[in-house]
Amino acid sequence: MTVDSNLGQRRLSRRTFIATTTIAAGAALTACGRTATTAEPLQTQPTGVPSSLDAAIQAAESARPHTGKTVTAVLTPGPVTADLGGRVVNTLGYANTIPAPVIRANVGDELQVAVTNKLDRPTSTHWHGIAGQNNMDGAMPATPNIPAGAEFTYKFSVPDAGTYWAHPHTGVEADTGLYLPLIIDDPKAPADYDAEWIVMMDDWTDGVGRSPQTILQDLKKGGMGAMGGGGQSKLLGGDPGDVIYPYYIINGRIPDAPTSFAAKPGQRIRIRFINAGADTAFRVALAGHKMTVTHTDGFPVVPTEVDALLLGMGERYDVIVTAGEGVFPLVSLAEGKNALARALLSTGAGAMPEPGFRPAELNGRIGTVDMFTAPPEARLKFTEADTDYTAELTAAPTGYQWGVNGFYPDNKPFNVKQGQQATMTFTNKTRMWHPMHLHGHTFQMLNDKGELGARKDTVIVLPGQSVKIAIAADNPGYWPLHCHNTYHAEAGMANTFDYLN
Repeated sequence: MTVDSNLGQRRLSRRTFIATTTIAAGAALTACGRTATTAEPLQTQPTGVPSSLDAAIQAAESARPHTGKTVTAVLTPGPVTADLGGRVVNTLGYANTIPAPVIRANVGDELQVAVTNKLDRPTSTHWHGIAGQNNMDGAMPATPNIPAGAEFTYKFSVPDAGTYWAHPHTGVEADTGLYLPLIIDDPKAPADYDAEWIVMMDDWTDGVGRSPQTILQDLKKGGMGAMGGGGQSKLLGGDPGDVIYPYYIINGRIPDAPTSFAAKPGQRIRIRFINAGADTAFRVALAGHKMTVTHTDGFPVVPTEVDALLLGMGERYDVIVTAGEGVFPLVSLAEGKNALARALLSTGAGAMPEPGFRPAELNGRIGTVDMFTAPPEARLKFTEADTDYTAELTAAPTGYQWGVNGFYPDNKPFNVKQGQQATMTFTNKTRMWHPMHLHGHTFQMLNDKGELGARKDTVIVLPGQSVKIAIAADNPGYWPLHCHNTYHAEAGMANTFDYLN
């Protein structure tokens, strides 16, 4: 099957669209079975975006930078066997390595990524943080899921340099091995570092403990009382999460068998941190080193020195470190869960620390979003808001249900007109923290005085906290806005940012 990527389709209601695409995917599953791989013609699927936005979406794509170069890649989501470092698991992946190999392009290149779904279920590939073309976002309502046995080729230009990543946006598939780093380079930017280290942190259960589907079922069956977090975190305002995982990993390896990054003493290393977890914030530090934060969610910040960093699910931070001589553990503490992931920086002789070693830097100066500011050249083109939105983050009094101004898909979307400048205030009325992510846009953090902070696409909102952001409505389409806790999103904590005709 080949999924048609045309935009020109009638607008369906959210619930009808979800039901229609689910039925289509179910029919494909029945016909193809678990290992179906033969592509067959498939009639154009309905989309959740009205055809009246087609011209505006295409105009926005034309306005993006274009180099004329095409970067191609092939992804084959399917069952894989992966070695996590002596612990072999059966999971889902794009390759037999976790994460899958990096996809890399330059600003203005067109990405063409052919995805053949070898799963026994629908899937999708979302390009997290990329402000690309709406129908290539890899998430409903703009992009239909890829049914079992079907093919789809994502085609879009990449407008901004930075650290991004790809993962499914279908069910709880994101809590498997289906993810990879996506790095967009700017050839015009000076290379002020000697080496690059991509660090993807994850919480792991698939093939070891309960499956992600079972976890979600248990949470919904038992309501809020089924949450298994149990710990506490001052940094996160109390409850750190719903799930205790068997393992926490860095670049696909458990703490007992960490990966090692080789460098030379004195080298400046750019570390690109990506939190690919489903339910876990990570507090990360490199023993014996200070870190200078240079970017968050792809965009520059005024360089700021920290000892450690806090990353919610979906967040990315880039830092520069000057490597010392020896063997140094890079430790990612599963915040509030009394466990960790780790990797090693090796620049010379030295003993490998014990797996449970926690460097003093974890309790030093911890970088959080409020500490960072975008330099003038990286700020959003924003003058004064003509629209103000309120996004109330809520939980049902009973049952496992989370919401953004109500529970998706029955809540009312945020409607916006192209060219508008808006502010949005997230108000967290729950007892848990939520990493809120907006597709297709980056936003500017605003403090209590209205001053500009970092440029982001994912931001932590603590219990009882209000967080204000500025948004420029410059990318037409229908865009998801959701909590990047996989289980919260699947339990209704989502909405959409819909451009009007």
